[in-house]
Amino acid sequence: MKLYYARGASSIGIHVILEEVGKPYERAEVALMEGEQYQAPFLEISPKSKVPVLLRDDGSVLTEYGAIARWLALTNPAADLLPGDTEGEVRMIEAIDFCVGTIHMQGYLRAFVPQMFAPDKADYEAVRKRGLSIMKKGFAILESALAGKDYIAGRYSIGDSAVFYVTLWGRKFDLALAPDLARHFERMLERPAVRRALAAEGLDPAGNKV
Repeated sequence: MKLYYARGASSIGIHVILEEVGKPYERAEVALMEGEQYQAPFLEISPKSKVPVLLRDDGSVLTEYGAIARWLALTNPAADLLPGDTEGEVRMIEAIDFCVGTIHMQGYLRAFVPQMFAPDKADYEAVRKRGLSIMKKGFAILESALAGKDYIAGRYSIGDSAVFYVTLWGRKFDLALAPDLARHFERMLERPAVRRALAAEGLDPAGNKV
């Protein structure tokens, strides 16, 4: 397997899952800031021009965070990365969809690249503020979802990798974490797979380059 990733991007969550699985894999960094995602050879691998991308051993390509995460969990049952019950399963999927589709794509994307949402530079600050509002609301919802639980599905699962990457990004915006979400983040940092993934990407626990 080969993971196409960008340092500190959402692909860090898939990086964590690969480390949890423990099977050999390669890494290929994609320089998003230089526009490498829009150029060959990456464009030929995935015309979606984004990470994460997983090149599987049979030569097929898998994209989209939730699909990659679930495939890794389903094909590596020994890693024990699925909840094992219906309620846990749907809560796991709910968390992944919310982290990726709302907090990331609606919140962080506005903060990182406001030009995607407003053609006039005069509107960029308003777009960023809207993104920050979505992020804060998203964190409050995750806090509620974690109430009384160590992990988002009740036990550790691939859903926690998505919660981890959006809370990791929150450090860049000095977003305060409520108690349960803060404990979840610290709990994730204690996991060897998380530490290995961060180290492999040259990142500290705050998501900064080291």
